[in-house]
Amino acid sequence: MVTQQIALTVSVIPTIGETAGRIWHALDDGGEARLASLQRKLEVPSTLLQMALGWLAREDKIEITPEGKSYRIRLH
Repeated sequence: MVTQQIALTVSVIPTIGETAGRIWHALDDGGEARLASLQRKLEVPSTLLQMALGWLAREDKIEITPEGKSYRIRLH
């Protein structure tokens, strides 16, 4: 079980980081975006998008603002 968890961690972390990079470039190219439009543009599962957004937020690279039932994301 521990070996499976280590393998999962090793395989998922780079994917989250790559997705975070894609988000950063999308925002750098197109300005701010709503959560749903980012997901459509990048064609990634919502869970992966949220993990990557958390990565960027933790690094203080983005600003996340509530907007209705969604969120607006922009570079910090």
